[in-house]
Amino acid sequence: LKNFFLFIICFSGETRYNKDKILQGQGVDEPLSATGFRQADAAGLFLSNVKFTHVFSSDLLRAKQTAATILGKNKFCKDLEIKYDARLRERKYGVAEGRPLTDLKAMAKAAGEQCPSFTPSGGETLDEVRERARDFFEFLCQLAIELEQKEQDMRGAASSSSKTSEEQLVFPWTSHSSEAELGSDNGGASKILDANILVVSHGAYMRNWVGYFVSDLNCTLPANLTKSQLSSVSPNTGVSHFVIKLENGNLLKPEITCVCLNQDSHL
Repeated sequence: LKNFFLFIICFSGETRYNKDKILQGQGVDEPLSATGFRQADAAGLFLSNVKFTHVFSSDLLRAKQTAATILGKNKFCKDLEIKYDARLRERKYGVAEGRPLTDLKAMAKAAGEQCPSFTPSGGETLDEVRERARDFFEFLCQLAIELEQKEQDMRGAASSSSKTSEEQLVFPWTSHSSEAELGSDNGGASKILDANILVVSHGAYMRNWVGYFVSDLNCTLPANLTKSQLSSVSPNTGVSHFVIKLENGNLLKPEITCVCLNQDSHL
């Protein structure tokens, strides 16, 4: 028994605070700017052929608007319910929220530390952010396992084969990926995906999440990815794509393959 699920994470679109390099964190709940909506539209078009089974978003306004815009462009699942989850919120920056990024850097310097590891008063540590990411990821894995069990109960061989032909060409970036990256045991993961999940979150949070994938779960990365790309924050509406394999429903040892990280060719 093997199960895969596609997992795409997308950084929310730009707000005027992004543009002015002011920290938003959790306390500043700004809407998308006109540019942010254009970016979300572009991401939506890029992902318009991906047939999502679930969409999760941070419950902060900029992420909610990004998720809704992306889903509005989708050919298969415009009416899918977006589930909002506080575990996907941006890192909390405490007293630095609503202040220029330069203030955070000055605070870190005064404390003899460096961004991004510095935690301002009232803010979240990187470990606390990572714990939120871990908790949410384990929830997604559990969801995928339950889905597979339900599908096995319901699925006959005929419906299984029709699903295969319908979903073979859903990924806009498969031309950039080897078949092996997409789980080629059965000729490509698109044939055996149990869940197809879109997650919309925030830059610092997702950098921590990717760090958790790589350092704790030994995520396989694209060969051409540099160290600086791995540690940099995604551009607004940058898309990262992961395939997760849970052998025999083993939540403790997921096999994670990163197909692309912070992809911005749609912008």
